[in-house]
Parts: sequence; structure tokens; C-alpha cells
Amino acid sequence: MKALELLVIGKLDPGLLRYLAATLAEGLQVPCTILPALMDPQFAFHSERQQFHSSQILTAMQRHVNRSSWRVLGVTSVDLYIPILTFVFGEAQMGGPCAVVSTHRLAQEIYGLPADPNALAERLLKEAVHEIGHTFNLTHCEDYTCAMAPSHAVEWIDLKQATLCEHCQAQILQNS
Repeated sequence: MKALELLVIGKLDPGLLRYLAATLAEGLQVPCTILPALMDPQFAFHSERQQFHSSQILTAMQRHVNRSSWRVLGVTSVDLYIPILTFVFGEAQMGGPCAVVSTHRLAQEIYGLPADPNALAERLLKEAVHEIGHTFNLTHCEDYTCAMAPSHAVEWIDLKQATLCEHCQAQILQNS
């Protein structure tokens, strides 16, 4: 059976990664493994922005896709961006096998608040489900509680569930 494979990009809390793997496996009903390979994100760093270009990371992730891959989800703590936006929480290949999510802007500390490991874990899970949804060609959903709802700020992520609404679930079944 194919597995959701998590690829660590840079440094990441191992406990957070184990939580994500276990929770995604249970919620998506697919085996989830943490790849032994690590990716150094420095090639995607752009000094003019002091951020990492997520599309470049997605392209490099392709080499980790193999016959046992259901999807490959890159997980990182670096600050991601795409040229048309100030930042992104993650990015996915629409209809493709790879997605990436970052904890950087999901952490309370970046907003001057005390650390909240539970909030960070929940936000990461929701964004992981969101980006995996894009790999199934799902677009943003109007249901603000659906994991596929757009998120331009962490407050919007906090409103979501870590699951897909019935409409988005039906779209995946219809396209399978």
C-alpha cells in the first residue's frame, strides 16, 4: 500500500513531526512514514527577502517521489514565500504528488505571543490537510470550517477544522 511520506526540510522538532505523522495517518486513513532523507533548504533561500521560495523546494522534492509514495509532504520551519505573496504557510503541486508546509508563521512567537505547542500542532495539521487537498486538485472552499478554506492569517486557520467538508470529500471521490 502506498504511504504519505513526510520529508523533513531543515531543522524540525521531532515530536511535532511524530504527532503530524500519526494524526495524518489516522485522519486520512493512509499509512504515513517519515522519510530518512533530510533536505537542506538553503538552495531556495533568497537573501533579498530573507525567505525561502516554496516553489523551488517543491521542484526539488520531486526526486523523493517513488512507487511507494501516495504523496510526499515536506515539513519545514523556514519562512516560505512565492513571488506574488509576502509569505505562504505552504504550497502544493495542484494534482501532483508533492506539497510543503512550514511551521514558521504558525508559531505564536512570531506574533509576539507566548509559545503554544498545541496551537502550533493543530495549525500545522490543518495546513497539511489543506496542501494535501490541493494535490487532489481541490481549490479553496467557501466553507470557512473546511480545511480547504483559504487562510491569509493564522486566525483563519484557527477557525478551520482539520477535515474536509462533504463537498470537498465528494470532489475527491468524483475525481478518483
